[in-house]
Amino acid sequence: MTGPNPHRAGRSMYSVAEVAAMLAAGDRLILAGEERLLAALPPGEWIGGTSPFFITAEAGGTHDRDRIFVQRLPAIASVAWLGMLDRAALPDMATLGPDNGYTILLIPGQSGVHSDFALHGLEWPDMFRRPVVGWVTGVAGDAGEAARPRVFDGRTGRSADDAAVVLHVALPDHAFARADIVNLFEPDLDGPVLTFAEDTGFAVEWAMVDGVRTRLVDHIAAHGIDTRLPLVADYNGAMVNVATAGIDAATGRVDFFAPVHAGIDYRFARPVGDYAHRFAERLGRPQGEIAFSCNCILNYHYAELEGKQLGELAGPVTFGEIAYMLLTQTMVYLMIEQD
Repeated sequence: MTGPNPHRAGRSMYSVAEVAAMLAAGDRLILAGEERLLAALPPGEWIGGTSPFFITAEAGGTHDRDRIFVQRLPAIASVAWLGMLDRAALPDMATLGPDNGYTILLIPGQSGVHSDFALHGLEWPDMFRRPVVGWVTGVAGDAGEAARPRVFDGRTGRSADDAAVVLHVALPDHAFARADIVNLFEPDLDGPVLTFAEDTGFAVEWAMVDGVRTRLVDHIAAHGIDTRLPLVADYNGAMVNVATAGIDAATGRVDFFAPVHAGIDYRFARPVGDYAHRFAERLGRPQGEIAFSCNCILNYHYAELEGKQLGELAGPVTFGEIAYMLLTQTMVYLMIEQD
């Protein structure tokens, strides 16, 4: 059954006053925007996170520091649980949710909860009981050292840079949620296999390159690898990216936006052509109600998505995407389908 798409009703971006009016009317919202805008909102049924970049219904890719991006919960959905969880409580997040529904998880970038989820989230109880989608929050590159990625619990008005905000959404029995990803990258099968001796987190120095222990930074330099292309690995049938955050030539450290794991075969990706066209082509026309979507900041910048539409989806541009696990250089969306 095809329902209305709350993202493509003509607008995505609203002023603080307009969002406050939605909350006063009882709307249940997922919000993205600058910290000062989210902090100005009244209490209500909402969660939010910081980002100044968006794929909008109005204009496609947009950088906007004066308005808030709005995603509404579907009319058939209800809020089962909403709150903020610290590092100690977050591993039990899935146990708080409904039997039928989905979870929206927002995590502040560069935080302890970010690292914990990336390294251990798949091991947490009940994480596959219902779809879990969301994103990692961030700030503009010119925001200054004092600016920190933050998340907001709209019920209490509290914000944090060291806790995650969780929204468990319940659906009626005749509906169900399905999470999907759009990943344009495929491993370059002509390139060597890279493996890592242990789960090293977000930074590595050494890798096994076709079985030979090599400093990764030396391998990248020797082969002229374009680090805008991520490492790609097959995780149980799904191609998952690990995007490069930076290289410290002095120390030989390569930093990533997601961790690499031992026992996984990685290859650098092959180049992608027209990003916007490929996204629209891969997405097609989803059958159902789009309840959530987001897209990676690296896709936004590397593919020059400002002003470009991406098929049927609008959403915040994010600093890491969540579909059960932490993803990078990926689009995530969630559909509601009804019997």
